[in-house]
Amino acid sequence: MPKLTVDGVEIEVENGLTVLQACEQAGVEIPRFCYHERLSIAGNCRMCLVEVKPGPPKPQASCALPAGEGMEIITNSPMVKKARTGVMEFLLINHPLDCPICDQGGECDLQDQAMGYGHSGSRYTEDKRAVSEKYMGPLINTIMTRCIHCTRCVRFSTEVGGVTDMGMVNRGENAEITTLEKAVSSELSGNVIDLCPVGALTSKPYSFMARSWELQKTETIDVMDAVGSNIRVDARGNEVMRVLPRLNEDVNEEWISDKSRFACDGLRRQRLDKPYLRDSDGKLNPASWDEAFAAIAKKLTGVSGDKIAAIVGDLCEVESMYALKQLMAKLGSQNIDCRQDSAKLDANARAGYLFNTGIANAEDADVCLLIGANPRIEAPLVNTRLRKGWLSGGMRIGVVGQRHDFTYDYDHLGAGAQTLQEIADGTHSFADVLKAAKRPMLIIGMGALTGEDGAAVPATARTIAETCGLVRDDWNGFNVLNTAASRVGALDIGFTPGPDGLNVESILAEAETGDIGLVYLLGADEIDMSRLEKAFVVYQGHHGDAGAHVADVILPGAAYTEKDGIYVNLEGRVQMGRRAVFPPGEAREDWTILRALSAVLGKTLPFNTATELRGMLHAEYPHFTKVDSCEPAAWENFGAPGTLSKTPFGLTIENFYMTDPISRASETMAACTRDFASDNGEASGTNG
Repeated sequence: MPKLTVDGVEIEVENGLTVLQACEQAGVEIPRFCYHERLSIAGNCRMCLVEVKPGPPKPQASCALPAGEGMEIITNSPMVKKARTGVMEFLLINHPLDCPICDQGGECDLQDQAMGYGHSGSRYTEDKRAVSEKYMGPLINTIMTRCIHCTRCVRFSTEVGGVTDMGMVNRGENAEITTLEKAVSSELSGNVIDLCPVGALTSKPYSFMARSWELQKTETIDVMDAVGSNIRVDARGNEVMRVLPRLNEDVNEEWISDKSRFACDGLRRQRLDKPYLRDSDGKLNPASWDEAFAAIAKKLTGVSGDKIAAIVGDLCEVESMYALKQLMAKLGSQNIDCRQDSAKLDANARAGYLFNTGIANAEDADVCLLIGANPRIEAPLVNTRLRKGWLSGGMRIGVVGQRHDFTYDYDHLGAGAQTLQEIADGTHSFADVLKAAKRPMLIIGMGALTGEDGAAVPATARTIAETCGLVRDDWNGFNVLNTAASRVGALDIGFTPGPDGLNVESILAEAETGDIGLVYLLGADEIDMSRLEKAFVVYQGHHGDAGAHVADVILPGAAYTEKDGIYVNLEGRVQMGRRAVFPPGEAREDWTILRALSAVLGKTLPFNTATELRGMLHAEYPHFTKVDSCEPAAWENFGAPGTLSKTPFGLTIENFYMTDPISRASETMAACTRDFASDNGEASGTNG
């Protein structure tokens, strides 16, 4: 570990660090524009200049200079101050004076550093350079005259996003960042807005909507996929204005997907803000809460528990699902299910439905087997970890399923379960690759768990994990890539059919024949609603989506930004979502609706407050008390061994931008669908 001096203070740093990183360890702030901890070093902006001895008598860029033994680094000498002031003056030569109308105003690195390191006035009297605006798609707004050519956006899109749409053309005064008038076809493209240190790239949907100091900021959890990205919801009044990422090294680092960031405008549209009842003519009419509850109570009078069923959706928090499970138990029904897509997941074996390796540890694997999964559209932030492992460690990736553009190279091993069986038997060459690996892992997607072979795939994958050494004392390489934010939490509390209960497919089948009389949908919109026409349907949710269209009674609930709640991400990490705004109109938090309904039905649930509800939940399932931690799951037997067919694995997500009621109500996601998903599947990662 080299010893060096920073502004007269001797420190010891790790080998391989740059001078900039060494200065940061010493507690000295170094200004920068182009340098970013998660991107390659470019050395473009020259703002991080320091004086280094021994060395040439001139300032040097600290971001690209390796720290060495015996170095004397000076960050506050007259030479350094003059150099930084000169660099700032050059950066501002062509920068427009439009800070008052810039969306970056108040959050701009250039403003901050101009105040700290710039001249008090401008000495430039020539004509300023102007650059024409560029088209980068429906999400990114460009004012390229402001660009300082730090190339953060180019490096992010190439290195993290895995697309080569952005680049710099020309040289010198004519240099420009451009996509050649092409939309940036990455599911992570919105992150370049956060990365841009000036106002050149801003959010197109948020453009001129609000100022940062007007917004109420709430730290919460994203539910657009099962990753559980840490986000900050910015609201003005009772309206969500934007969603930004929060730093969490174990989950999403500092990125979020475009759906997480931009689908929030769907929270304002097609909302359910009052109860509705369907009349004899088939028309939905507004009703009071008492009338809605009375209609449900009347329908349930004299109905046995085996004629009642409940299905929960993909965006529900644990508390509401727990309350619904309690209510269904009091009604004598075991017909409950959380697997809208009919995925064959066993709630009795936690290791059989978790991403056991952990999101952060996935990049450390040296071999990965993808089974019926497309992480690029099912969990983009898991895909960034795989890409990082492929880039830095040469991770070898094998794919069983459909071909996709995953943003990294892979070996296509086969299309379906037959290939999986060959690997399990040891007759496929990839079995030897897994056995020889130090940290091998496999990832099963919903495409493999929802098809014809869905029941047998987990057992076959478990065989591969055990015979190929994926499960060890210090490593568990067996992973399931869930796509629903509520799925792991629902499986944790056992929201699956009882011994005599019916699963989703059986509920729909018996509803078609009239054997199921009442179906309670808690935010469930991803099933075939046409099969529920003969049943009495109660829909509790926040959007007028598919479930509301067939409902006989609609109970307006709260969206994820409008309630506190527990969510468990795909790796089993327990996280708390926080309320940013209040539900619209007469809508209420979901657990309160279920509590009030239970009293009307004469089956009163034993809690009156959220604290009492969580107390019951924690007593029955203690791991929910360990917020922001992952409890390792015991390795058990799971899956049902069976004969595997030659049928190729399918896809459960065809359009990345519209997967739930919120994103389907979003105009921004509709624009993305027009630009990307219908364009040969480019941005959906389905272009092979």
